[in-house]
Amino acid sequence: MTDYDVLRVFCAANGGYGNELGVVRDGSVLPERAERQEFAGKLGFSETVFVDDPERGVIDIYTPGTRLRFAGYPCVGAAWLLDVPELVTEAGVVGARQDGEFSWIEARAEWPAPRTFRQYPTAAEVEALDVPPPGEWIYAWAWEDEAAGRVRARGFPGRDDGIAEDEATGAAALQLTAHLGRALNITQGAGSQLLTAPQPEGWVELGGRVFLER
Repeated sequence: MTDYDVLRVFCAANGGYGNELGVVRDGSVLPERAERQEFAGKLGFSETVFVDDPERGVIDIYTPGTRLRFAGYPCVGAAWLLDVPELVTEAGVVGARQDGEFSWIEARAEWPAPRTFRQYPTAAEVEALDVPPPGEWIYAWAWEDEAAGRVRARGFPGRDDGIAEDEATGAAALQLTAHLGRALNITQGAGSQLLTAPQPEGWVELGGRVFLER
C-alpha cells in the first residue's frame, strides 16, 4: 500500500471538523496520472494531493473522479505540511505562509471551476437544506452577521463519486470573496472554519487551521 498522510483542513477553533485530505508525500511512487486517479478513488477523500517536489512545492491534485488544476483546501493543507513559501500547481504559483495557528495561501478566484452560488435569507435555511441530486456544483450560503463578514455555507459538488457534500471548500470561498469584494469568516458544513481576504490585482488569501490526523 502506498504511504500517505491524512490531514484535516479548515478545522474549528476546538480542533474539530475540517475536511480530510490525503497527501502522498513521495509522488514518484505513482508517477502516472491513471495510477494517481485510481489511488485517489480508492482513498475516497474529497481530494488527494501527490507531492512531486517537496522543496519547490510542486503538487498534483485529484478528486475521486478527476484531476484538478487547482483546489483550495488541498493547497492550504499541503502548504502547512511542506512548510514552503509557495506551491506550484497546474493553474499557477500559489503563495503560502504560516501565521500562528493558521495556514494561508494566495490564489486567484478564476483558477477553480465555477460554482453556482445560491444565497439564502438565513443561516437556518442553509443548515436545513437537503443534499440536491447530482448535477451542478452548488454553494449555498447566507449571512450570519453581514457587518462582521460572517457567513454560513454548505457545498454540494453535484458529482456522482460518493462525495454528496463537501465539508470545507476553499475554491468556493475564494470565489465568493472575489464576488463580494470583502474579507469573510465562513462556517461551512458541520462546523469547519475558512477565513478569506481580497488582495490587490485579483488575488485572494485563504486560510484555516490544519491538523495531522494520521
